[in-house]
Amino acid sequence: MNDTQIRNSLNSLVPIGLDSITSVRLMNRIEIKYVFPANKIGDLINLLDSKYKVLEINKLRAFPYLTTYMDTPDFLFYNQHLRGEFGRYKIRYRKYESMDSSYLEIKMKTNKRRTIKSRIENNLVSGTFDDQAVNFISKHLPVNSTLIKPVLINRFTRITLIGLDLKERITIDYNISFEELTRGGQAEMPYLAIVELKKKGQSPSSDFKKLIKLLNIYPPGFSKYCIGSASLNDLLKKNMLKPKLLLLNKIENEYNKFISN
Repeated sequence: MNDTQIRNSLNSLVPIGLDSITSVRLMNRIEIKYVFPANKIGDLINLLDSKYKVLEINKLRAFPYLTTYMDTPDFLFYNQHLRGEFGRYKIRYRKYESMDSSYLEIKMKTNKRRTIKSRIENNLVSGTFDDQAVNFISKHLPVNSTLIKPVLINRFTRITLIGLDLKERITIDYNISFEELTRGGQAEMPYLAIVELKKKGQSPSSDFKKLIKLLNIYPPGFSKYCIGSASLNDLLKKNMLKPKLLLLNKIENEYNKFISN
């Protein structure tokens, strides 16, 4: 499914503006991630169109994002995630290209499996932090900012859906690519779609969780940062990611089979 087809499938959804979704920023939340072949995006949107509204800004419903992930020289945050540690961190710059805004974000996964996100509006200039960023990092991250450098760039297109009761948010990411900054490799994954359910609690009543099962899509857990890094940096440990990498191969094969028919 190409961008035009995806955008056409979004036309059936009722739009919602950015000012109307402040109650679902969900900076303290439960996250559930799903991965599947990108050719199923249209089918998923069709299933969701009576239960969710779509974020629309300046008549756009799909938005380009650019994320720069940061880590220490020994890849502390990557390895924390690889080991499944609670109290682990992720730090990144996220640029919302359609709105020309940039945020420095720190995410922490708690021992209760909640994700707590903190952020400030801030720009990354020449790979260094300004005073505002240094103060923010010292407040939210147990690592000195001088040890943190850009390691991976991730580009993607995102659709954001909001539940009619404003209790949950769905993001659909596609057109995914990576650029590894320490070794210079690049990878494009046009076959991959990543969907994330973000909600306040673990309530089983989510319409999304029921509907996505109709497409035989289930949540394996997924980190764009870890997968992009493992795919492009041979020096990193990746044995614990092998099931995810095998799943990517399966998704790519399914996508290619669909495209060739």
